[in-house]
Amino acid sequence: MAHDNKQLTRRWFEEVWNQRRVATISEMIVPGTVAFGLTESGSAMSVEGFMPFFERFTGAFPDMRIAVEDVIGEGDQTACRLRATGTHTGAHLGMPPTGKAVSFSAIIWCRWRDGQIAESWNEFDAWGLMQQLGGPPPQAKVKG
Repeated sequence: MAHDNKQLTRRWFEEVWNQRRVATISEMIVPGTVAFGLTESGSAMSVEGFMPFFERFTGAFPDMRIAVEDVIGEGDQTACRLRATGTHTGAHLGMPPTGKAVSFSAIIWCRWRDGQIAESWNEFDAWGLMQQLGGPPPQAKVKG
C-alpha cells in the first residue's frame, strides 16, 4: 500500500508536537528506528528512547508549536523545514526557566517504511536557541 509520506511528515509534527498525542509516537515509529541528532548519533531509537527527548523539550517549552514550512518527498524519503516557537517556562533543559519566548529552525530528513519512520536525521539551531535563552556569549572574532 502506497503512503503519502509528505502528509505523514505533517501529521507527525501536528499530532506529536502540537497536539502532544503520545499514542501517535508508537504508531509512527518503527521499532529499532535509527535516529541521528536526538540521542547518541546513529543509535537505534525505540519509542522509549524518543520519549526523554520529547519530554525534555515539551517540559521546557509547554506551549511549543511547530510549523512545517516546507516538505519535499521522493520515494521513501522526506525532508522538511520547520519553525518551532515557544516560551521557556520549564527547567527541563538543565537550566532554570527564563520565561523567554524563542523561535528556532530545524531540518528533518526521514526515511519511511509502511507509513512509519524507519530512519531520521535531525538538525536544529541549538546554538541560536541557547543564545535566545541567555546562553554563552558569541565567540569574539579573531582579527587577522
